[in-house]
Amino acid sequence: MTKKEEAEIKRLAKLEAERARIEGMKEFEYKYSEYNYICGIDEVGRGPFAGPVVAAAVILPKDEEILYLNDSKKLSEKKREELYDVIMEKAVAIGLGSENNEVIDEINIKRATHSAMRKAIADLKNPKTGKAFIPDLLLVDAEHIPDIDVKQVAIIKGDEKSISIAAASIIAKVTRDRLMVEMDKVYPGYDFASNKGYGTAAHMEAIRKLGMTPIHRRTFIHI
Repeated sequence: MTKKEEAEIKRLAKLEAERARIEGMKEFEYKYSEYNYICGIDEVGRGPFAGPVVAAAVILPKDEEILYLNDSKKLSEKKREELYDVIMEKAVAIGLGSENNEVIDEINIKRATHSAMRKAIADLKNPKTGKAFIPDLLLVDAEHIPDIDVKQVAIIKGDEKSISIAAASIIAKVTRDRLMVEMDKVYPGYDFASNKGYGTAAHMEAIRKLGMTPIHRRTFIHI
């Protein structure tokens, strides 16, 4: 056997392993397969000291395979960007919702997160045609969203156990990261492009030296 043949065998073995992993992440999609439009929901940005909380809602096609979906935090930035494009291309519907730092400070992060999730559900539409979609079932990462009439299933570590939630995690993460890169240009000196608003040592030192920006969460910062 040549080295090229060995490499091909290893590649195929990895591909099969990945397909098996993804198949395992369809447990809840299979369990509730009688529902036509199963929507995964996740959020990004609960913990940062600056910027919004962003939620995404994603309905994936039942007959399409998207490999490498996972909790967005477990993926490299490059892989997240790649998967973002794939999801945007293949998804039945995607919705985005967010709440800014002022709302977070006013009503608290949990309520702001639920509000962002409700906005994401209301925003569900096909990325290509703009056609609106109403989900039949919500798979939510460890949350129950108040004031929603659609059936919900809360899944602990859902972004690792459901392809729909994982896809939502990636869309939310890439969307928020891109926003914080832009905020770094508006408010230089805080390294938002790198820390995405999280309370790193350098970020905290910048707040001490420069003060807070209009996008900082006052209720999160005690220095």
